[in-house]
Amino acid sequence: MVLLQAVLVLAGLLLGGSAWKLHSALEQPLNLTQEQLLDVPAGATPTGTFNRLESEGLLKDAFWLRLYWRFNLAGVPLHSGEYRITPGMDVRALLSLWQRGEVVQYSLTLVEGWNFRQVRAALAKNEKLQQTLAGLSDSEVMTKLGHKGVFAEGRFFPDTYRFVRGMTDAELLEKAYDRLDSVLAQEWQKRSPDAPYTEPYQALIMASLVEKETGVPQERGQIAGVFVRRMQQGMLLQTDPTVIYGLGERYTGKLTRAHLREANPYNTYMNAGLPPTPIAMVGREAIHAALNPVAGNSLYFVARGDGSHVFSDDLDSHNNAVREFQLKRRADYRSSPAPATAPAPAVPTSAPTAAPAPTIPTPVPAAAPEPTAPAAAPATAPTSVQSPAPEASESASKPAPAPVVEPVPAAPASTDAEAKDSQ
Repeated sequence: MVLLQAVLVLAGLLLGGSAWKLHSALEQPLNLTQEQLLDVPAGATPTGTFNRLESEGLLKDAFWLRLYWRFNLAGVPLHSGEYRITPGMDVRALLSLWQRGEVVQYSLTLVEGWNFRQVRAALAKNEKLQQTLAGLSDSEVMTKLGHKGVFAEGRFFPDTYRFVRGMTDAELLEKAYDRLDSVLAQEWQKRSPDAPYTEPYQALIMASLVEKETGVPQERGQIAGVFVRRMQQGMLLQTDPTVIYGLGERYTGKLTRAHLREANPYNTYMNAGLPPTPIAMVGREAIHAALNPVAGNSLYFVARGDGSHVFSDDLDSHNNAVREFQLKRRADYRSSPAPATAPAPAVPTSAPTAAPAPTIPTPVPAAAPEPTAPAAAPATAPTSVQSPAPEASESASKPAPAPVVEPVPAAPASTDAEAKDSQ
């Protein structure tokens, strides 16, 4: 009887001691003098993490904490990532962070109008992303993402993406790729019945031209409308951003007449129809504009110097605008609008009526060969199916009969050849 009582007393003492030890282990403050980030790598276990923290002197009694997790939190996953720990925080608060998976998040913004070279540069310099794409060509990157044969340019959606430490650059790119697919599909369902495309990729190419031509939200639909009308009349697009894209890293900020005459799949001063691929990343608003071009009579536009454009119905009016705004540039000339002080207007929910457009018989390929450099045009880019087009100088008052046109709108000269240097 005495022995039994002794055993019970001893058991009680042990249980009490264990409970006290557990309580002390959980309530102990972390040994910190300043805020820091605790990195829990992928595949880490609670046992291994407790042991590491004890060896680093951040806490004591890892044995009791392991027991507590095993009997109280079995089945709760330990999420990888970084956890913000601060002076005064105790172990119980740390466990609460782990249970909630409250990891530190970072963000990376991919900007509208960027080309794929700029996207890759932004990914490469982000130290929080795990780098897996270094040394790969653009086509190899697309293969790694599971999209072999797809040309990379314009296939990612510009947005701010949140991620945790340890996410790979490829995983973030895959998010941007899927996001673009989703937005393009949504906008395709809301396209104007007169939109001149047989597949979404054609609209994506057009949207990239709109994206690069203006930063003024209200002008996107107008510019798309100009491109469509030029296409209807068999006019060349003559849009500078395509020429610049085709020049790649050879472009140093000045576009010359020689550049406009250069043979290049992306030179819309020489080739009818759309370029073979997008030339930049596009936002939802540019996609919406491409799929819902605004009706009107204008066939040309030129930059004013404040970020906006002057639209003209005929070549004489356009050349006058070129002389006024390009050849006599204002001292504060800028090609993009000044920073906005208020949010830009939202894309209208009901799309404006678009100008009628011809049926496009041949779709633009959804994939193209690899460029020699990310910023440059593909060395063997597929040539768009083209039909003969009249010279750009043809007057609007004497439109040529619309030939069988390319899958994309023929566009305006954003800056007439008169405004180019004579080099």
